[in-house]
Parts: sequence; C-alpha cells; structure tokens
Amino acid sequence: MMDQKLFDLVYEAVVNREATYEGVYYTGVRSTKIVCRPTCRARTPYAINVTFYRSLEDALDAGFRPCKRCKPEANGALRPDAALAAQVDAIIETQYKDKLTLPLLATSLAISPYHLQRVYKQVTGFSPAEKTERVRLSHAQRLLLDLTTPIAEIGAAVGYGSPSHFTSWFSRRTGISPTVYRNGHKGGDSFDSQ
Repeated sequence: MMDQKLFDLVYEAVVNREATYEGVYYTGVRSTKIVCRPTCRARTPYAINVTFYRSLEDALDAGFRPCKRCKPEANGALRPDAALAAQVDAIIETQYKDKLTLPLLATSLAISPYHLQRVYKQVTGFSPAEKTERVRLSHAQRLLLDLTTPIAEIGAAVGYGSPSHFTSWFSRRTGISPTVYRNGHKGGDSFDSQ
C-alpha cells in the first residue's frame, strides 16, 4: 500500500501531466475502471477515485481496462510523446536530404505543427529542424571521409543544391570548411574540392 506522502507526489504529477512517474506508476481510476499513464490528457480524476499501480499488469489484474486515449499498453516503456519523437527521428533519418519543414513533418504524422514542435522539443531538448541539421552534418562528415567524392556531390547528397551554400552551412556548423575537414582526416594534404 502506498503511503500518503508518495500518493500526493504521484497524484500531483498526474494533475500536472508530468512525466516524472511515467512507466513507474499507472493511474487506476476506480469510478471508470480505466487505467492511464500519469501523463494522460483525459480529464484529471479526483484523488479519492485513484489507485496507483506499479505495473500495467497489476492494474489489469485488478479489473481495469487500458485507456483509449493514452494507450498505456502501447509503445512498451516509451510514453506516447517519446514514441512521437521516435517517429519524427525515423522520418528525418530517411528524408534528411529533402526539404523537411515543420508543417510537412506534422502533416505526415497527422498532428499540428505547434504540437509537434512542443512535444519533440520537450522529449529531445531541441527542435526537429535542429535534429535535421545534426543528421545532415553527421552524414556530410561521413561522406567527406571518402576522398573520391567531390564536395559538390556531398552537398547535394545531404540536401544542398549549391556547393557554396553547402560550404557556408558546413563552416557555420563546424567552424571549418568541408575541404579543411576532409584534409584534416587525410593528414593535411591539399585537396581540390571542385
């Protein structure tokens, strides 16, 4: 049985929809016989109607059914927001060379751009645009290690049609030009990038 102090802490997290106890406790609502995640967006139940369970299985064994809104049985240990961020990451990893805008990402996931930006930033600490930049940079750095591929082709491969735009972007992100980066990884020999 949970002591009152812990109950109050967990219940406060439910009221504020904080992820502090996500995956640690599940909220059983006795008046509806529904079990939710602590971050569920459904109407907050009264404390008198709540029982907290350490596992989803315990709540199900007690006769509760999973909430259709927060789906505590879905996504394994990932909460819904983290699952959404993982979907965004998957799209970015496969389409980083395309023009990825927030509205385009949001449309592909059938949510609003505002909600996508807010949730993604809350889960990862940065925006989808920053994630795209990081993925592009990582791929560009890897491609620059292949000394036979012209820098202009590498720029196009990571989404920059203009070699000068790619060079400018790469220099802003790393503090050095693609040529200097490449030369640093091959021993400092000069290299004609064009």
